Amino acid sequence: MKKKLLGLLFIVLVIFAIFLYNLGQRPEREYPSFPISPEKNAATIHDSIPLKDVVVTGNNWDGVITIFDPKTYQIIKKISVMPDREERFEEIYSGFKRRITAGFIREFIGQGNDQLVDDMFTSNDGRYIYASRPSFADVVALDINSGEIAWRCPVDGLRADHSAISPDGKTFLVSASTARKVHAIDVSIGKIVGEFESGDQPHENTYSEDGKKIYHACIGKVFIASPLLDFMKGDRWFQIVDAKTYEVIRRVDMKEKLEEAGFDWIDRAVRPMAITKDEKFAYLQISLFHGFFEYDIENDKITRKLELPIPEANKDLALGDHVLNSGHHGIAISGDDKTICVAGTMDGYIAVIERESFEYQIITLSDDPKAAKPYWTTSSKDGTKAYVSISGLDKVSVVDYTTAKVIAEISVGNHPQRVRNGQLRLK
Repeated sequence: MKKKLLGLLFIVLVIFAIFLYNLGQRPEREYPSFPISPEKNAATIHDSIPLKDVVVTGNNWDGVITIFDPKTYQIIKKISVMPDREERFEEIYSGFKRRITAGFIREFIGQGNDQLVDDMFTSNDGRYIYASRPSFADVVALDINSGEIAWRCPVDGLRADHSAISPDGKTFLVSASTARKVHAIDVSIGKIVGEFESGDQPHENTYSEDGKKIYHACIGKVFIASPLLDFMKGDRWFQIVDAKTYEVIRRVDMKEKLEEAGFDWIDRAVRPMAITKDEKFAYLQISLFHGFFEYDIENDKITRKLELPIPEANKDLALGDHVLNSGHHGIAISGDDKTICVAGTMDGYIAVIERESFEYQIITLSDDPKAAKPYWTTSSKDGTKAYVSISGLDKVSVVDYTTAKVIAEISVGNHPQRVRNGQLRLK
């Protein structure tokens, strides 16, 4: 019997070793490349070149940022977020820990793809785009005209994630998702100048309108779905942070608030959020939930919930079949705070909701609800429209808040995720 157990253990160890070996191999694939033009670097871009309103979209699986015009919806330019990719990949695959981590990120978070651009924002002077690169565990400043990297800032731990930029454009926040912290990077020097503590897998960051507060959430280990293993998913908190001192003002276990309101749910992790301009209410997407909850910030309580429809084809969708615990992932609020737009990630639709009544309209994106995979929602600069990244169909849909109609679609590239407004000086 002992020999049989030892033999079985040996087989398990061999299988595990083979799994780790395969996980740590670099896939052979080509990435889009764009010319590098040092003669067009930021120093040559005079202030007389006007700032142009743009929308930037990160194509996570190709490592490309697509820039389009918010009025004509025409693509203005594409730029690689990783002109240094060979150096970075060599760095990753030169050590056992990094290659195994990169393989884990690729297979279990990136769905078989390296994660190359998660979030990005334009600089106030319009000369750079700051971008977080998950698989490379860093943030870079890309010279938008030359295509070069102006500075690179590695994060603690092994992965960079969601970001935010302060209203004055001076500070770039990035979640160091395996280090339980959020870094504050001074964009003028590309160095970490502050940080605050988070829980497991720090995720979403949103500045208040006046730049005095940061709304933050961590999501736990999203490769675990079963409620029976909830204890393994780690700390998941919603936090309000002082943007000057980086002290945590309030830390909330949202599951406790849900239970207090009589809205018991199987998870506590806050995903994307939308906050009203007066900061009285936040609309929170929670892991595995198809809809959202209204949170009264002033009184620290959940006040309402909206369950959005689940397509017939998804009625028996297993929790483990949700992408990274996402039920719906992407929410924005109109400029007048009257309308909410939701990316129905697992359900293949966009929902447009009247905030006061919670009445909604559904925009179906594909016959198979899992094909479209809408992944993020950002309101336009003027607040009248929403940009929704349709990651499974490689496009961004533009939704008019008033009519609840898609008024434009832009083909952007492989697996678009974050979409942001900005301004650039393009030579």
